[in-house]
Amino acid sequence: MDDTQIVELYWARKESAIEETAAKYGSYCYSIAQNILQNPEDATECVNDTWLDAWNSMPPHRPSVLSTFLGKLTRRISIDKWRRTTAKKRGDGQLLLVLSELEDCISDGKSIEEETERKLLAETIAAFVKSLPETEQKVFLCRYWYMDSVSSIATRFRFSESKVKSMLSRTREKLRVRLEKEGLV
Repeated sequence: MDDTQIVELYWARKESAIEETAAKYGSYCYSIAQNILQNPEDATECVNDTWLDAWNSMPPHRPSVLSTFLGKLTRRISIDKWRRTTAKKRGDGQLLLVLSELEDCISDGKSIEEETERKLLAETIAAFVKSLPETEQKVFLCRYWYMDSVSSIATRFRFSESKVKSMLSRTREKLRVRLEKEGLV
């Protein structure tokens, strides 16, 4: 079933929408949640919460790219879950490491209080990522969107871990320079 048909099922309020979504995007959403949480039970819970959020969001929302929509929901839910969990106990998952790597490029949000500034920051980062060569773009997204480990990225792209670390470091530096040039840092 294609994405348009799945979205139509949500709009028609048919429960089969969730079944179709789970069949098509279950492993995709699970991998996002698992990379963030590093806990299979929590990842499964977040994926189920993703289906609930999708159900509650459509209508009125009609996503043009269902995979991106579901990925964003899963990512947000998983990060929220991670924050709740680590408020009680500090873990050593990838999320803390990934966020600390980006810390030099992006401020902690206290200086970016206005919604318009947040949108500008998001648009600038999106434009930056789109401007990267394809391989750099994919490596950057694997690390900072999907929160893959350096070793899994190295395996996927058949690079050494040091090459991946170097590529990410150079890309973060380019991002920092771009954000400074735009006056966002």
